[in-house]
Amino acid sequence: MKYLLLKHYQGAPEAGGAAAPIDRWTPAEVDAHVRYMAGFADRLRESGEFVDERALAPDGAWVRAGGEGRPPVVDGPFAETKDLIAGWMIIDVESWDRAVELAAELSAAPGAGGQPILEWLEVRPLLGTLPTVTE
Repeated sequence: MKYLLLKHYQGAPEAGGAAAPIDRWTPAEVDAHVRYMAGFADRLRESGEFVDERALAPDGAWVRAGGEGRPPVVDGPFAETKDLIAGWMIIDVESWDRAVELAAELSAAPGAGGQPILEWLEVRPLLGTLPTVTE
């Protein structure tokens, strides 16, 4: 079963650890965090549980169909949105319990002062084949 682990810039319940935003960390703290994330992904590659991952910039835009001509584009996502995603990882594991176990481990990535962030990660199962409507 594949699961999506979502890391939020904000909007999740308050973290229990190193709460300073990453833009206030020292270069060494950012480097330690990135090394932890890379090592975590490498271990999952070795176990066959890794599918993909990406970090996302806080910048973005909202786009929708607008009929004829150019689609409307709005600056965003805005800082006040609760859905601002920092990054994601897709894992392929045997069970929900394993997905939760890995999310908890990822939550302990070091942050400011080398302390674990203890951030909340959103764990969502990826849908397989959608059901077919026969009526």
